[in-house]
Amino acid sequence: MQNTTHRVTIEKSKVKPSLFKRFGRQWDLQLMVLPPLLFIFVFSYIPMYGVLMAFQDYSLFEGFAGSPWVGFKHFEMFFGAPEFWTVIRNTVVISLLKLLIGFPAPIILALLLNEVRNRVFKKVVQTISYLPHFLSWVIVSGFVMSMLSTENGSVNMLLQNLNLIKEPINFLSLPEYFWTILVTTGVWKEIGFASIVYLAAIAGVDPHMHEAAAMDGAGKLRQIFSITLPAILPVIIVFLILAIGNLLSAGFEDILLLGSNPVLRDVGDVLDTYVYRTGIQNNRYSYATAAGLFKSLLGVLLLVGANYAARKSGNSLW
Repeated sequence: MQNTTHRVTIEKSKVKPSLFKRFGRQWDLQLMVLPPLLFIFVFSYIPMYGVLMAFQDYSLFEGFAGSPWVGFKHFEMFFGAPEFWTVIRNTVVISLLKLLIGFPAPIILALLLNEVRNRVFKKVVQTISYLPHFLSWVIVSGFVMSMLSTENGSVNMLLQNLNLIKEPINFLSLPEYFWTILVTTGVWKEIGFASIVYLAAIAGVDPHMHEAAAMDGAGKLRQIFSITLPAILPVIIVFLILAIGNLLSAGFEDILLLGSNPVLRDVGDVLDTYVYRTGIQNNRYSYATAAGLFKSLLGVLLLVGANYAARKSGNSLW
């Protein structure tokens, strides 16, 4: 009889509580999650209704209900536009450069900072590398323009003092320098803040593994490649999936400010700036929506594909 009662008690304990009971037990945590969910719903999901403009000849005066439906007209116009392949090329090249250079940069910085034993020096380096993230692109672009200026610009003055150039170079008017300036500035701005997650992941690695490897004669590089990197690989893969999903988001504010010179349009016009220019400045709302929707669909496909590829390693998002 006692065994039967004990078995019934165990079976009851295995039954999961209802959704409302679990919500009641975690009401404080659920309230903390509620504001971000509302923010995402209001600013990310409700505006999706505007996607209808891509299939209409949208008019501000007629609205969604009165604007005529035109099917895929604006998509065909976008694919047949003379600047289509230039915009796609710039978007893909700039995105790949930012991924190939900007993605591993914070990982390398985190690995280097992890090896620093002087706490004061480590804190100073971390603080200096974090600060640019909190500066707006308006300030950063002004800083870069000042450094690259032909009049008292520090870069031109340095190159002239080293006898590398005879006359100042207007870097922001020459297309061949734009991608380098853009990617370098972006890495400098975000490398410190992006390294925080990797530093936290490295801090969770068991130090006894490093001690055992050192006793076996493994050097610092061997410990990094054999212990540290494999330990933080799940974090790296998750962020890599997200980065691939945003591969077509080559940038907006940085390109809009640093590439404001019309001479740079052939190398600096990406999907985001193209949508802004055609939609906001030229009032072609339906055409710009079609271009933006095309970019979003490709981004979803890239995200799903990257997640599917990462699923084989057991570190996918879903």
